[in-house]
Amino acid sequence: MPDPNDWNSQVIADFRANQGRVGGPFEGAPLLLLTTTGAKTGRPHTTPVMYLADGDRYVVFASKAGAPTNPAWYHNLLANPRATIEVGTEKFPVDATVMIGPERERLYTTQAERYPGFSGYEQKTSRVIPVIALTIRAQS
Repeated sequence: MPDPNDWNSQVIADFRANQGRVGGPFEGAPLLLLTTTGAKTGRPHTTPVMYLADGDRYVVFASKAGAPTNPAWYHNLLANPRATIEVGTEKFPVDATVMIGPERERLYTTQAERYPGFSGYEQKTSRVIPVIALTIRAQS
């Protein structure tokens, strides 16, 4: 099985070289680069993540393709909800908020309707897949 870090590195390089567009399984999908601060290391970690635009927020889903555990970037956001995203050629500081209840359900359902793979991820795991809203932070 290929190392996911090597795969992510290639997607990140393609994203940055092609103004936010990539090929392969993400071709045509809304993709952003999420840079979190490591919960244990304090170092920055960048991960390509599909998103759902919701008003002025970017909503991401800690699906990890339906794995039994949450992705590392989700744990990083819980420890430090301030992050950075790259969308297309722009970069923004963001604050992360975990969605719960009806708002979480609405957002996940919308994503699963647009990208049916997300329904499959939910069926593959017993955990509730976290939904996180990223709100652009005003720059001072």
